[in-house]
Amino acid sequence: MGELDDFLNEHAEDDLVCWLHQAEAARRYGTPVKEVERAILELGLLPARYQRNRTTVTTKGQLALFCSRVAVIGCGGLGGYAVELLARLGVGTIVAVDPDVFEEHNLNRQLLGNIDAIGIPKVMAAADRVAAINPAVTLVPVQEAFCRENAPEILAGCQVTVDALDNVESRLDLAQVCSHLGLSLVHGAIAGWYGQVATQLPGEATVSNIYRGWDSGPGVESELGNPSFTPAAIASVQAAEVCKLLLRQGHPLTGRKMVIDLLHMDVDHFDIPT
Repeated sequence: MGELDDFLNEHAEDDLVCWLHQAEAARRYGTPVKEVERAILELGLLPARYQRNRTTVTTKGQLALFCSRVAVIGCGGLGGYAVELLARLGVGTIVAVDPDVFEEHNLNRQLLGNIDAIGIPKVMAAADRVAAINPAVTLVPVQEAFCRENAPEILAGCQVTVDALDNVESRLDLAQVCSHLGLSLVHGAIAGWYGQVATQLPGEATVSNIYRGWDSGPGVESELGNPSFTPAAIASVQAAEVCKLLLRQGHPLTGRKMVIDLLHMDVDHFDIPT
């Protein structure tokens, strides 16, 4: 064992290493905070920030999350919450993709937006937010519109992709690319009081079947709008799906979509051909 490992073992309380000692180890040994977190987890210890995860996610599972790379396509309503939740969960690398800057009409529902962020690229706000809440997570900002041409580079190394887009055409492109590249995709869509989530595994055509016969223009969101709670609720389900896929636990929403009606508090499942 090296000096870093000795330091971490010495300063662990039971099996928890607090943030002050994690940051001190990084400073003392000239090691990035991210690599200190890796060392903690590989020793079978746990960064103290994750102690409330431990009855749901084992230390071994936390290491698996740390070693994972997830792409979030779209950093608006759904995507902002997804980035936040995945960073707090401990997903090691998040690729955030969005070409836009914040505008005032985003402020009612987009977690990463605030008055001072108006005019700021959404992906840069995502990078600042992640750095502030979990410095061991790497946020890779991509200020581009997702398309078939840039997909292979953007999604390289990812295990799971989160669909947080706002139009059918882009969703279909993303779903087809993920299927071709062998990536799992967690689809989410919101409009008014309503939202839906479905998970597409590699080689499946779930999203294409969901939108079979739909127009390729803007989603229903453009007609029904979105209050703050709808993206928060749907992104939470998407984050849970990502966690299950990365840890290979539970039963992801494959071959079906879950539709949530927050007005009447109804949840329905519909079978979808894969």
